[in-house]
Formats: sequence, structure tokens, C-alpha cells
Amino acid sequence: MSKKRNAAAAGAAWEIYNETLKPGAPGLGERVRAVPRMVRGVLRGDYKGMSYGTLGLLALALVYIVSPIDAVPEVLPVVGVLDDTGVALWVLTMLVRSAGDFVVWERGGHPGAVPGEVVD
Repeated sequence: MSKKRNAAAAGAAWEIYNETLKPGAPGLGERVRAVPRMVRGVLRGDYKGMSYGTLGLLALALVYIVSPIDAVPEVLPVVGVLDDTGVALWVLTMLVRSAGDFVVWERGGHPGAVPGEVVD
């Protein structure tokens, strides 16, 4: 990832963290604990707020981070680590934001509802 993308990912991560501090919003700890439930809900088809495609991209990103094969090898000292860091920040940002949406969905008690969707 380029420095510009890493800065954007870091900015997005900071924005999400600030979102967890708003009154009434799910806190960071609550979101972290919700991730396994969210993944199970997506896989079972109960939760429609995240697609299988997004879940797959998150899984691929995690594999990329731990894989010894990189688009930019770590032998390039700074750049090699920055790409992994950018991907990790993207994964964390997506998980925290999505888990927050999931917790809100759980609190609403509307099975199958998408966060932000009006339910009659």
C-alpha cells in the first residue's frame, strides 16, 4: 500500500475509534466481543448487514498479513512493513465498523434487517 493509502486507513481507524466514544454507540470492547457472533450470523444467513464477499475479503486480508508471500516484500525495510500495516488497519476498521452495525442490529431485534433500513 502507498503512504497515501496508509494515511487514509489510519484516518479511517481513528474515525471509527471516535465513533465508539459517542453516547449510546457500542463501545470498542462490545464491538470486539461481537465479531465472532457477527461472523456466525453472516455465515448462517441471519445477519444481512455484511455480505459473504466482504467476509471473504476480510479473511483474505488476514491471510495476506500472516503469509510470508507479500506484494511488497519485507526485505524493503519500511515499505514492506507499511503494506501489511495498511492492510491490518483496513481489516480492523472494517471489523470495528461492521461489528458496531451488528450490535445496533442486535439491539433493534429485527431479524434479517439491514442496519439503517426502516422496518415496519
